[in-house]
Amino acid sequence: MNLRIGIVGLPNAGKSTLFNALLKKQVADAANYPFTTIEPNIGVVPVPDARLEVLAQIVEKTEGKKPPLVPAVVEFVDIAGLVKGASQGEGLGNKFLSHIREVDLVVNVLRLFEDPSVVHVAGDVDARRDREIIETELILADLQTLVKQVEPRMNATKEDIAKWAMIVRLRDGMNEGLPARQIITDPDERKLIRDLNLLTIKPVLYVFNVSEAQLATAVGDLTPSIMISAKTETELASLPEEEQAAYLKDLGLEASGLDRLIAKAYEMLGLISFLTCGVIESRAWTIAKGTLAPAAAGVIHTDFEKKFIKADVAAFTDFTEAGGWVEARAMGKVQSCGREYEMRDGDVVEFKIGS
Repeated sequence: MNLRIGIVGLPNAGKSTLFNALLKKQVADAANYPFTTIEPNIGVVPVPDARLEVLAQIVEKTEGKKPPLVPAVVEFVDIAGLVKGASQGEGLGNKFLSHIREVDLVVNVLRLFEDPSVVHVAGDVDARRDREIIETELILADLQTLVKQVEPRMNATKEDIAKWAMIVRLRDGMNEGLPARQIITDPDERKLIRDLNLLTIKPVLYVFNVSEAQLATAVGDLTPSIMISAKTETELASLPEEEQAAYLKDLGLEASGLDRLIAKAYEMLGLISFLTCGVIESRAWTIAKGTLAPAAAGVIHTDFEKKFIKADVAAFTDFTEAGGWVEARAMGKVQSCGREYEMRDGDVVEFKIGS
């Protein structure tokens, strides 16, 4: 499964600058005026995972050939800037809203940096107001969806009746200014309204776009949130890889904004990675926490889930300390797992598949 993240915010909040830095190239046309990004720019970014290099080196020692690294990936979508009244068609209106419906997680970029040369569409820097503008427009758009729903008739099923109860709760809550994710929190209840594809049911990560000077001192008052300087990320992306670590250290940071953003997105969505390695490739695969072994095999190939026999599994630390499958098995560090095994982050796996 590929994670799809939408980057949203008011015009000139720094969305496209951040997007460009994430992709390490100028894909979006970042400029100092609204609606530079009209169609969503889409880019695929590898998920940083140092474990893949370690596995590849083990394969090289045991097989005499180092395999290519194939990391998991995240798809970022740079969506056109939102303005007050978007739910009624202002700015790019429905075009903006339709693109949000297609993502797994929303990154709301809120401007904290001061720069008189970069016009603020709302007049001054006020992150809480900007957040409220975007949240309100998404709620209003969802309310438009909800008012179109029709109350079940006399022959309605129990599911139809339960769904209607959810719709009534949502309408009442949204009219009080609450997003859907705060109104309906039970996973089973959310399944009843999945087909409505509500915008405010999606998890939101707030990214405060700060200046380099603010990185060490700025504090956000929204949860969950992280601090990123889009301008600094652009400079970081332009450096050779060996110089990036020194630059981050000078800034007092342990990881880049990209690394921290992806890690937080995985945490919020309950995602983990399992690993495979061999002469063909050293690879990370993204799955949800709680995924059982057959379904994890199905991520590699759909037929693997149907033909699953067992999975040989070793924890990453055990596998690397042993130096590969042969010694890991000899040391008793490999489990032979059946259909009920729940995958863990960092599991190194060999699936046994029938014909």
